[in-house]
Amino acid sequence: MYESSLSRIDFSTGSEAEVGGVYKGIVTSIEDYGAYVEFNGGQQGLLHISELAHDRVSRVSDVVSVGQQLSVMCLGMDVCGNIKLSLRATLAQTETKESFVDDSLTTSAKISPHIRASVHDRSTSQAKQGRNEDQLVNKDEVDEVKFSTASNSFFETRSVASWTKTIHKFCTVDRNVDEALQLLDSLRLRGYRPNSLNLSSVIHALCRACRYAEAHQRLLFFIASQCIPDERTCNVLIARLLDSETPHATYHLICRLINLIPKFVPSLTNYNRLIHQFCKSLEPNVAHRVFFDMMDRGHCPNVVSYTTLINGYCKCGEFGIARKLFNEMSEVGVVPNSLTISVLLSGVLRSHDTQCAKELIDQLWEKMRNDYDSLVNCAAFANVVESLCGEGFFSEVFQIAEDVPQGTSVSEAFAYAQMIDSLCRVGRYHGASRIVHIMRRRGITPSLLSYNSIIHGLSVDGGCMRAFQLFQEGIQFGYVPSEYTYRILVESLCQEGDVPKAKEILQFFIKQKAVDRTRLYNIYIRALCLVNNATELLNTLVSMLQMQCKPDVITLNTVINGFCKMGRIDDAMKVFNDMTMGEFCPPDSVTFTTVLCGLLNAGKTEEALVLLQLKMPERGLIPSVVTYNAVLRGLFKLKKTDEAMEIYKTMVTQGVSADSTTYTIIIDGLFDADRVADAKRFWDETIWPSNVHDNFVYASILKGLIHSGRLGEACDFLYELVDCRVSPNIVNYNILVDGACNLGLKKQAYQIVGEMRKNGLCPDAVTWRILEKLHGNQEEESNRLLRLALVLEDGGRSSPHLSSSFFSGFMINLILAMPPSTVNKMQFMLRCFWDLLCISILAVL
Repeated sequence: MYESSLSRIDFSTGSEAEVGGVYKGIVTSIEDYGAYVEFNGGQQGLLHISELAHDRVSRVSDVVSVGQQLSVMCLGMDVCGNIKLSLRATLAQTETKESFVDDSLTTSAKISPHIRASVHDRSTSQAKQGRNEDQLVNKDEVDEVKFSTASNSFFETRSVASWTKTIHKFCTVDRNVDEALQLLDSLRLRGYRPNSLNLSSVIHALCRACRYAEAHQRLLFFIASQCIPDERTCNVLIARLLDSETPHATYHLICRLINLIPKFVPSLTNYNRLIHQFCKSLEPNVAHRVFFDMMDRGHCPNVVSYTTLINGYCKCGEFGIARKLFNEMSEVGVVPNSLTISVLLSGVLRSHDTQCAKELIDQLWEKMRNDYDSLVNCAAFANVVESLCGEGFFSEVFQIAEDVPQGTSVSEAFAYAQMIDSLCRVGRYHGASRIVHIMRRRGITPSLLSYNSIIHGLSVDGGCMRAFQLFQEGIQFGYVPSEYTYRILVESLCQEGDVPKAKEILQFFIKQKAVDRTRLYNIYIRALCLVNNATELLNTLVSMLQMQCKPDVITLNTVINGFCKMGRIDDAMKVFNDMTMGEFCPPDSVTFTTVLCGLLNAGKTEEALVLLQLKMPERGLIPSVVTYNAVLRGLFKLKKTDEAMEIYKTMVTQGVSADSTTYTIIIDGLFDADRVADAKRFWDETIWPSNVHDNFVYASILKGLIHSGRLGEACDFLYELVDCRVSPNIVNYNILVDGACNLGLKKQAYQIVGEMRKNGLCPDAVTWRILEKLHGNQEEESNRLLRLALVLEDGGRSSPHLSSSFFSGFMINLILAMPPSTVNKMQFMLRCFWDLLCISILAVL
């Protein structure tokens, strides 16, 4: 049987209210989510809609009204700090009291969706006069429940350990923390006081579900309800909450625990983790306060504490404070390890203090040679190499690779792999290949992963010849590139015009075991299409057939696409005809779409339409929107506007839904054909009602209107879109600005920029480059700069509308987006700034 005493909560008003106590209250206001009730001498509590009755309540006003007196039970405090009240609980208690007045009736009590009390009729209860308990059913088991007539509270014959086990099962086995919380809240209504095990189970389950914010709030709620775990449990829970990477919330929780338990001291590990998280978020000052708090509570900082704090200050550029902390370590008897020295060295390298860095790096090598902690030494070496590469000290990295000053404190394989990784991260792939050369000279084989990273980076960075050389050298020790690296290397070699080397790599891969040869050929053929090598393309296709490697549909589609892009439509049609005649695999919709594009690009409109309207249906292929878009684009490009519109009508008739690409193609085609009225009508009657339009469609309309000399209509169109709650992107505004600048309309251009800002968009680099067209004349530059200086000097005082945030934000945007071609960037910036400033002043006036 649980304890009968009720817990108390001290609320902010200063008076106490019992959790589980029943109070008279008056409804003061009603909201959609519940009602606010004044009780217990002026305290305000929230009566949630779910606590109004046992049945579902649709509207709060159906149950209570303003000014109504109620008997409500205090449930404690919710996660938002409101006092939780329940009308439903008092109704349940009233029924319970009535059941004890009439002993012939057993009352049911619902605990949770999975726990319910059985209801007996009058005859059954009369037949069992000596029995005081109802049957309690919890899924597969039946437990007994009884009501205490002495305290009018709900108690259960199940032990605390039994309920603790049930809650723990919900949290761990079932992974249903919400069920556990619902059960726990229901038990609290009936006098049950959660223990440390309940608290631990719930907090761990919430953290496992990544509900860290709720875990923090729940723990604060438990603490406010005087459910305070022991010191060991507190440290375990703090360690788990630190996984959330929210140091401020966790530190606030620690302070609350210390206020309630003055003797509680968080563990040194928890303090170190908290300091690390504050330093990671670039708040070393806060971390230092935690450091002092840790010392005040009796902890002696260890090397981890100092190293973490030094690293935080170094990241923020506070090298002086970091150096003082480093010197302080020897004063308090804490011996810095190699990682501490490397962290301080990283900060010194950022300040480019080469003399101090040289002293520290010599000290680091000596420390590493005398320290036998391999993990710390590896971390220190990795940190210093990464810092050297990040700050551009590559010669020092190569010197370390040659001299090996760290000795045997770090394995050579790890050291060289770290150098390669750090150099690749900063894009120094040739430097990484130099490390490989040093390794090979010392008889060390690089790891295949590091070697692949170098070759891949060189291929992407334009060093495909060096990558091919490394590929040939790597074959000697069993290196095989990944498929992705193979594709990048082959494509880069083909683009350099060195097809024989690319073919050599293909032949090497084909000889490997358990490889998809067709896929390897497809990659190679795709690379050949990039360089317009039709002869090699045909030879490769013949080579596939000779090696009994059957081309698939992807192979043939790639070949056809390559021929079409090279303008060799006849060769493409030969391959296509072979596919339709059964020589190869049958064509699919991609094949037909590719051939259609090739025919239209070659001006063979009739053949393309026959292929679309006759041959595709004959093979059971239904043209998709992608196919129709390709045909429409080709027809508009050939100035066959009427034929294109007929194809669009056929597309709609066959039930193929147009997308925004379709509409963009049609709008572009109509404007190019100078059919402005048709384009407007198509927008009004088709595109807008379909709700299928995006920024590409808007840009097409704006460009068409501007090119036809209708800048005003283009502006009106964009502003109407905004009025209809459509948000065009900055590209559409830049189109208007460019149109105004081309016409020399400076005022209109800056007005468009103002509208852009009103709608939440900031000008980008393209905007400023467009505006530069308006500032070719520099005759009045000195006068403008003088007037601007006077306005800036007195603007903030004389006009509250011209705030400093406006000026600073505008200048920052200009500086960051400044075109590199501008001769005098500051003059250009001030010119633009002056024009916008004048417009802003006129707007204010």
